Amino acid sequence: MTSAFPLAEALASTTVVLDGGMSNQLESAGHDLSDELWSARLLAERPEAVTEAHLAYFEAGADVAITASYQATFEGFAKRGIDREEAARLLALSVELARRAAARARDRGVTRPLWVAASAGPYGAMLADGSEYRGRYGLSVDALERFHRPRLETLAAAGPDVLALETVPDADEAAALLRAVRGLGVPAWLSYTVDGTRTRAGQPLEDAFAPAADVDEIIAVGVNCCAPHDVDAAVETAARVTGKPVIVYPNSGEAWDAEARAWRGRTTFTPDQVLGWRAAGARLIGGCCRVGPEAIASIATTLTP
Repeated sequence: MTSAFPLAEALASTTVVLDGGMSNQLESAGHDLSDELWSARLLAERPEAVTEAHLAYFEAGADVAITASYQATFEGFAKRGIDREEAARLLALSVELARRAAARARDRGVTRPLWVAASAGPYGAMLADGSEYRGRYGLSVDALERFHRPRLETLAAAGPDVLALETVPDADEAAALLRAVRGLGVPAWLSYTVDGTRTRAGQPLEDAFAPAADVDEIIAVGVNCCAPHDVDAAVETAARVTGKPVIVYPNSGEAWDAEARAWRGRTTFTPDQVLGWRAAGARLIGGCCRVGPEAIASIATTLTP
């Protein structure tokens, strides 16, 4: 089935550069994201800011824009009094804003293929209590599938190139997502957030990656929103267990202090690391939290033959 997916075909012959963190780019432009909806709030209030953030990454060298829908769910919007119809419009808008940024990038002379990945964050992101980095929500796989499927249907209908099933902390949630993407007609990647060689919920990565091997809709597997030093082992494991292209987009290496609501420590993510990741099987490479356009530009330059 993957031969019907253009991005999957591209991965057979090239390395694709992902964008960096949406939140840090919006914050650097002066937007306050101290809200349970996080960057998704700007879909309703400042959509132009989202387009500008995507454009900054395209102009820096990213081939893929990941939409601002990570925290966007029907349930999360409902908490803010946004009804289902409007929530569906905002989810679709997240894809349209990335498309607009791609069009502007082309108008400014970017000629390479540009792709849009519709972000679907984990159940814990909707809770906005940090459980996206723990998993183990106390929900069954069936219940998690029922949560994810309507949002994925809405995002798929908006016409992205790929669905980004990202920052998944738990193999049980991954099982639900793998079921939820079947039959949507849009490819997807599955990306765990990890701690060493295990998911955040504690499952060995070998076991966590294995179910994705037989799902045709999944065109890549890997890790994101983790420390750069956790990437190396994950790339090798994902490539060996699934035989699929690997995706990696770690954080900067700084640590989040939840009590102070601030990042601590120093950046440990350096562009030269990506060459080792590519050699181990990574075909989609970028950054997550605290990785901005300057770092993406360095990655793109490093990966250019």
